[in-house]
Amino acid sequence: MTDSCRRALVEAIHSSPTQAVIYLSGGASQALGWLMSVPGASNTVLESVVTYSRMSMIQLLGKVPAQAASSQTAEEMALLAYNRALKLSKPGSPVLGVGFTGALASAQPKRGDHRFHVSTRTSDRFWTSTVTLTKGLRTREQEDGVSSQYLIKAIANASKVPGTFVPDLTESEVPDEYEKKFDEEEELKQLLSGIICFKVYPFSSNTSNVEKKIILSGSFNPLHDGHLKLLEIATSICGGGYPCFELSAVNADKPPLEIPQINDRVKQFEKVGKTVIVSNQPYFYKKAELFPGSAFVIGADTVARLVHPKYYGNDYGKMLEILLGCKNTGCTFLVGGRNVDGTFKVLEDFDIPAELKDMFVPIPVEKFRMDISSTEIRKTQGLL
Repeated sequence: MTDSCRRALVEAIHSSPTQAVIYLSGGASQALGWLMSVPGASNTVLESVVTYSRMSMIQLLGKVPAQAASSQTAEEMALLAYNRALKLSKPGSPVLGVGFTGALASAQPKRGDHRFHVSTRTSDRFWTSTVTLTKGLRTREQEDGVSSQYLIKAIANASKVPGTFVPDLTESEVPDEYEKKFDEEEELKQLLSGIICFKVYPFSSNTSNVEKKIILSGSFNPLHDGHLKLLEIATSICGGGYPCFELSAVNADKPPLEIPQINDRVKQFEKVGKTVIVSNQPYFYKKAELFPGSAFVIGADTVARLVHPKYYGNDYGKMLEILLGCKNTGCTFLVGGRNVDGTFKVLEDFDIPAELKDMFVPIPVEKFRMDISSTEIRKTQGLL
C-alpha cells in the first residue's frame, strides 16, 4: 500500500461521523501513528489503549484471558471498546469499538503461528477476522505494518467508508472472517442482559457538536408537556448542551421493561423529535458513570431520596461516598420543584451536605412549575 493510498483512506475515515475507541495488544502499533498523523484524528479516535503486558490485559478485560492472542479476546476487547465509545461519544454519533490481538515475530522465535485477530463492534454488527501470516517471510516491523494496514481497512469498513485498498497479504494468507448482524430487537435484548450499556435514538434535529448532555431521566409513561418544558428550561439554565431524555429499561422497584414497552415509549420521542437514550441503569450514581460530565434534570422528590441515608442502609458515610463519586465524574443535578408527600418543595428545602452543595443547581419556580404527572395522566385515562 502506498503512503498516498493509506493517507486517503485515513482522511476518509476522519471525514465519516463514526467515533471510535481502539484497544490493541501485540501488534498494529503503526496504525495509531497513521491515524493520528492525519488532520481530523480527534473527530474519529476517542481513546486508544495499548495493552502489551499481561497485567494490563487482565485489568482491561477484568479477568485472565484464556488466550491473549485469540479471536475471542479480540471480540471481548471490541465490545469493551464499543461500550466505552458510547460513554465518550457525542450524542447520536455512530460509535465503533475495535479490538486487536497479535502474536507476531519476536526476539525469541515462536513455535506457533504468526497471526493476528481483529474485531469491530458497531450498533448492528460484530465482525471478527483472523489472519495467519507466512512464518519467516517478514521482519517484526513488516508484520506490524501488514497488521496495521489490515486494521485501518477494518476501521474503514466498520465506518462504512468506501475504498479499494487491499492489505499487502500473499495469496496464501487468506483471512478467516466471521460476521454477525443485529436488528433492533436483538440490540435491545443485549441492553437488557447488560452486554451493552445503552442505545441512543437521535430523533432530535440538533446537530450541535457540544459534548455535554442535559439529561432528563424518567419512565415517561406517558411523555407529557411538563417533561418537554422542564428539559427546555434546564438547557437554557445550563447555557447550552445537548438535551436528551433517558429511559431506564431496568427499574429498581419494578420488573424490567419488555421490548414492546420500550418500543412504544421510544415512539413518543420520535413523534416530538427529541433524542432519547435507553439505558439499563436505574440508579443515578451508575448513570453518572454512563454519562460523565452531564447535567441531570431531577425533581425535588428525587433529591429527597438522593440525600437521605435511609436509601443507603442508613449509612451517612456511604451516601456521601456514592454522591461524591457522582461529583467526581463531573456531573451536576438541576433541581425543579415537586410535590413531596403533599407539599410543594424546592432544592432549598433540603439539607444538602456541604461537600455536595455545588453539585446541585436550583431551577427557579418562576421559570418552571408544572404539577402534572404521568401518574395523574394515567388515572384520567383509566390506565390505573
